[in-house]
Amino acid sequence: MKILNWLLVIAGICGLISVRVFEDKIFYDPFLEYFHEANKNIAFPQFEWAKLIAGHVFRFILNLALSCLIIHCLFKNKQWTVQGVLLITIIFVITFPIYLYCIYDRFDVGYLFSFYMRRFVIQPLALLLIVPMFYYRKQLEKNKQ
Repeated sequence: MKILNWLLVIAGICGLISVRVFEDKIFYDPFLEYFHEANKNIAFPQFEWAKLIAGHVFRFILNLALSCLIIHCLFKNKQWTVQGVLLITIIFVITFPIYLYCIYDRFDVGYLFSFYMRRFVIQPLALLLIVPMFYYRKQLEKNKQ
């Protein structure tokens, strides 16, 4: 059973990597090239709001599902998995409107600020905080017993 859990964790990590590797084929995001270019003076891309929002929400759902798989298989705690979902969702709900405003403002709020808001929207950065937090919590619970 432990082997299956570790295989599922690895599958979740591979899934997250795949989302990143195939992002240009899976999602509508005209800002991929804009932010990948070292030259920040390229033209602001044309885009469709509805397709952009739908693409980001779809990517969030994929990242969330894979992150939940990882959290659940690592800690075997349904309540912690739900807490992980809530934390990741709260971060998305806060950062996504800010990123959309940055786009609306044509990144006049600042290129780097917009770049990092985008990172929080499109990548599961919260998972990098949640896993160590839950591991620490597990160790505290183990030491209390």
